[in-house]
Amino acid sequence: MRTGPTNERAKKVISLLEKTSRKSKSTLWLDIATRIAKPRRQRASVNLWKLDNLARIFKGKTLVVPGKVLGNGVISEKANIVAFEFSDSAEEKIKKAGGKAILLENAVSEPVKTMVIVK
Repeated sequence: MRTGPTNERAKKVISLLEKTSRKSKSTLWLDIATRIAKPRRQRASVNLWKLDNLARIFKGKTLVVPGKVLGNGVISEKANIVAFEFSDSAEEKIKKAGGKAILLENAVSEPVKTMVIVK
């Protein structure tokens, strides 16, 4: 029997994203909530080198990772990255490059048009 996430923070973030999706009538937040509701081993884990490549392609956009950002690689682009979790080294490298590492629950007030989901 599947019960859903047991992590309290995950439950709160999912609930917040679902409420925001209903209020703003935006499917982006609902899509992200659905991805976070998956088991932890099925969530996205994205390395910095991939985010660096995507930041070059999507200049000026906020990259959204519905999972964890890992510190493997180097990020040279200044980018705003929103994620459910960050490793310590990833957060440090993003800030060193002049970007922002933003937790998902703090990003719901940002405009959706400037966001790209990273899988």
